[in-house]
Amino acid sequence: MRHIVLITCPDRQGLVFNISSVLLKHGLNIERNDEFVDKLSNQFFMRTVVNGHTDAKNLKKDIHAFLPPEAQINVVEEKKKSIIILCTKENHCLGDLLLRYDSGELNVNIKAIISNHSNLEELVKRFGIDFFHISSENISREEHEKLVLNKCNEFEVDFLALAKYMRILSPNFVEKYKNKIINIHHSFLPAFIGANPYKQAYERGVKIIGATAHFVNDHLDEGPIITQDITKIDHTYSWQDMQKAGRDVEKVVFARAIELVLSDRVFIHGNKTVVF
Repeated sequence: MRHIVLITCPDRQGLVFNISSVLLKHGLNIERNDEFVDKLSNQFFMRTVVNGHTDAKNLKKDIHAFLPPEAQINVVEEKKKSIIILCTKENHCLGDLLLRYDSGELNVNIKAIISNHSNLEELVKRFGIDFFHISSENISREEHEKLVLNKCNEFEVDFLALAKYMRILSPNFVEKYKNKIINIHHSFLPAFIGANPYKQAYERGVKIIGATAHFVNDHLDEGPIITQDITKIDHTYSWQDMQKAGRDVEKVVFARAIELVLSDRVFIHGNKTVVF
């Protein structure tokens, strides 16, 4: 049985040796180890994949005995995680995830897809996944979020993925899934906000198209960044061409971010991340 040991604590001499000794004592074989020290904050990060039978509670206790009191230790069984996807009308990110899911490329259980519009219901049904249309018309944001939360609570999931879910989440909603909501947006934010950012970018003559995947916090599009990517463009691109290029980047970045998070490769450190 494989487990992933995740540790972060203030750095000091002998951490790797002591942790490895405890893993050996528990009869665990280290299959992969990644570590990093943030020099500015003197914070140590370690992700270790181990193989063998162990009691996670006792393992954490024994590791903690060799670490500073404020150390954070998590021992998780390596298994497929579950998500709910929230979407609105745009189909490129959702469609890409569904294809990866159907082909087995995306190692995840998609428990449900929730949308405030019904536009993508037929697409979702082709993949045999439950689709729930919760309209946001003629009700307040608070009322709509309550309905969405109630539906999410019907499922046991590890994360929410916002596949171009074009609604701002309230602090109350974010708190319910703290550090568990993954969002995707074009990298022009916050420089180009509002309607049609690609047209705004075209009018400014930008030379790269990008996308950013991040965790959601109380500040719009300012949560810890998981991963980013770009593609180069030039003056021959219309804003429609730029939009197409941007959507291609968004799909890849979003899927990559979800894979990283579901594989327990991401540590949140303040308002940034350490990604192994």
